[in-house]
Amino acid sequence: MLDKLRDLARRLDETIGWNRIGALLSIAIVTVAFVERYTMLSDIAVDDVMDALHGTPPAHILLAGLFVAAAYFTLTFYDLFALRTIGRSAVPYRIAALSAFTSYSVGHNVGASVFTGGAVRYRIYSAWGLDAIDVAKVCFVAGLTFWLGNAAVLGLGITYAPQAATAIDQLPPWFNRIVAITVLCILVGYVSWVWRKPRSVGRHGWVVTLPSGPSTLLQIGIGILDLSFCALAMWILMPEEPHIGFVTLAVIFVAATLLGFASHAPGGLGVFDAAMLTGLWQFDKEQLIAGLLLFRLLYYLVPFAFAVIILGVREFWIYATRKPPPLAPDSPPGVGGGAARNFEAVPKELTLSESKDEAS
Repeated sequence: MLDKLRDLARRLDETIGWNRIGALLSIAIVTVAFVERYTMLSDIAVDDVMDALHGTPPAHILLAGLFVAAAYFTLTFYDLFALRTIGRSAVPYRIAALSAFTSYSVGHNVGASVFTGGAVRYRIYSAWGLDAIDVAKVCFVAGLTFWLGNAAVLGLGITYAPQAATAIDQLPPWFNRIVAITVLCILVGYVSWVWRKPRSVGRHGWVVTLPSGPSTLLQIGIGILDLSFCALAMWILMPEEPHIGFVTLAVIFVAATLLGFASHAPGGLGVFDAAMLTGLWQFDKEQLIAGLLLFRLLYYLVPFAFAVIILGVREFWIYATRKPPPLAPDSPPGVGGGAARNFEAVPKELTLSESKDEAS
């Protein structure tokens, strides 16, 4: 069976190509999401949305902002954990925090976070001696933390509240629970696999030693904590009626986030919102949209503005403090200034007299 799956994957790669399959899948997700969103929002009253925004208690907005700050603080440990995993422990926490905050803020808003966030990471880490291969390893380990955290949250959450996933995928709760338990079994199997002995992935000079069993548990904990803070921020901004349990909201939120991530749209725009509107059908649309707008403001726009300012100030500081390279004392004529002799500045008469002396 495994050999047949490998043959099928190889044929798909040869005939279509995984890049094209991924692009088609992203286009399909975005198309379905926008059609669904258009259908849902066709009867939305903008004035009611504005009233819901103004009616949100400031204390709720402040508390949601604190949870968002806690989520970004947790994100800094994605990079710190990755740096320690690949053996780059000399990079201090402040650099890891700077890289994680700015790369994730830019990646969340610009889209294609693997490339945009990777470019920001490389700009920061290259100053500490990391090359492109090292940065790729950091991105891989950080991404692994993200996916392990998602698997744990969805596995545990859907096992406890399978009807929450039903609101998104329209599948029976019993089927969703079986899938969730399967995911948890795979997660346990992975932890057992890396617990037995050191495991490595990659080839041709690009090899990453996976975290050990205890380190993987820490890795999963970081991912769970990050997603929990994000879900808490969204939960605080939800309408008060009807009441929804936190676990149910967390499952819908994480599933919507993954769909937005798969679409490669900046911030999952359109896809994340459509999934949330579909999963939380029982809420008043105008009030739910107001909560989604506030969450986007707190989680996407505000951190992005701070990241742009931080990166801009950093680049200006690097440029302003950069010292020009010193000139060699034996610089050839016409190159540089100061100690270098400029041939054009030699008097014409002196040049002629030197030529006559050499001729005689």
